[in-house]
Amino acid sequence: MAETNENPESSESSVSGNEAEQKVNAEQPVSAEPAASPEQPAGAEQPVSTEQAASVQEEQVSKEVNKDARMWAMFCHLVGLAAFSTIIPIFGGAIGALIIWQIKKDDFPFVDEQGKEAVNFQISMLIYGVVALLLCFACVGFVLAPAVMIFDIVFLLIAAVKANNGFHYRYPLCIRFIK
Repeated sequence: MAETNENPESSESSVSGNEAEQKVNAEQPVSAEPAASPEQPAGAEQPVSTEQAASVQEEQVSKEVNKDARMWAMFCHLVGLAAFSTIIPIFGGAIGALIIWQIKKDDFPFVDEQGKEAVNFQISMLIYGVVALLLCFACVGFVLAPAVMIFDIVFLLIAAVKANNGFHYRYPLCIRFIK
């Protein structure tokens, strides 16, 4: 009779062993990471997006450059809009950038660099604008003059935003007279 009689403790331990496994599986935290794809092993790091990398780089650059320096560098670029006013029509952009650069270049190295860039760009745009106006006699200038104006405004605003964020911006198609 002892052989046919099952021990109640052994049956409880087998049931409780299965329950223990289920409890352990239920208590394990669910991973927020997606399941590994066949191309990527399970332990591999997830790639960092370019937006995250840009924001980290932007924070690092912004902390390196003084807030006042970023503001004055932005003004060096934005004063180029004076060329489109009726008060200082032709040389306004180049002269305004030159004045701000000359006043603040000794105080902030960032303003020195961005001021040179702004002055060079405004002089380049002045030359491109004069050439476009001269080409109006060949009917090509009617297309080039508005294109030069739009190019000037767009890249001037991009440079102002980048300078305000602390980036060392360089204009495209700029003749660098001042080095």
